[in-house]
Amino acid sequence: MAAYLDHLSAERGLAHNTLLSYQRDLRRYLAHLTDRSVSELGAVSEADVAGFLTRLREGDATHRPLSSASAARAVVAVRGLHRFAHREGMTAGDPADAVRPPTPPRRLPKALPVDQVIRLLETAGAPGTPLALRDRALLEVLYATGARISEAVGLVVDEVDRETAAVLLRGKGGRQRVVPVGSYALRAVDEYLVRARPALAVAGRGTPVLFLNARGGSLSRQSAWSILRAAARRAALGSDVSPHTLRHSFATHLLDGGADVRVVQELLGHSSVTTTQVYTLVTVEHLREVYATAHPRARG
Repeated sequence: MAAYLDHLSAERGLAHNTLLSYQRDLRRYLAHLTDRSVSELGAVSEADVAGFLTRLREGDATHRPLSSASAARAVVAVRGLHRFAHREGMTAGDPADAVRPPTPPRRLPKALPVDQVIRLLETAGAPGTPLALRDRALLEVLYATGARISEAVGLVVDEVDRETAAVLLRGKGGRQRVVPVGSYALRAVDEYLVRARPALAVAGRGTPVLFLNARGGSLSRQSAWSILRAAARRAALGSDVSPHTLRHSFATHLLDGGADVRVVQELLGHSSVTTTQVYTLVTVEHLREVYATAHPRARG
């Protein structure tokens, strides 16, 4: 297991949080094998792997049943472990090859209408304070670039290029991408840099990170979540708005405006266009709603 995790880190470049998830899933798998008196990887049978999937879905004395999505992630980790062991000559075969992860139900990403996004952005923070200017700049950047929350809070000042109107984002697995940023977000960032960040930086130790907390240190992912939730409450948008909601809205609004799905893929930093194509389903659903409402013969 250690060799496999090292492989994922060094050669596949998986993100730290993803590696931790794989590690937890594989430890649970090893405990399952121990309960079945299997002490060597080469002795694992297909029934052992299938039994693990059943255990995930039904739960046991120490774990609650997992959703199909969580169980699928665990089975993917197990399949990867056995494939790696077989390829490296550690085992004679691959007992997990025929065990397929459950297919999770397809959930359409939540996207806010444009007017609700504008309302959210305009209610960020108490007017006139340094923290309000920071909050507005943060939310504007999230929506303007489709950045993940970890990418936004990890930005440093020099990675926002106002001359080219672009930002450098560091994505999963250390991958980098340059994303255009709109004039509204640039103005919000400029105002924050001039009128707010210097006051916040006084209490800190000179970090180059763009978004600072009240103590002058780097803004955390948890604090960014809290900022968004507070803005959503003030905008009366409910409690299920998350940083990913702005990312979904970014992608959906681009596709609604005629952007090519592969362009959106590059902007989001998806390694496969298949991941991005789920957003096209959102726009199709929207088209159906408009058609059903507007066409005189849509319904009998």
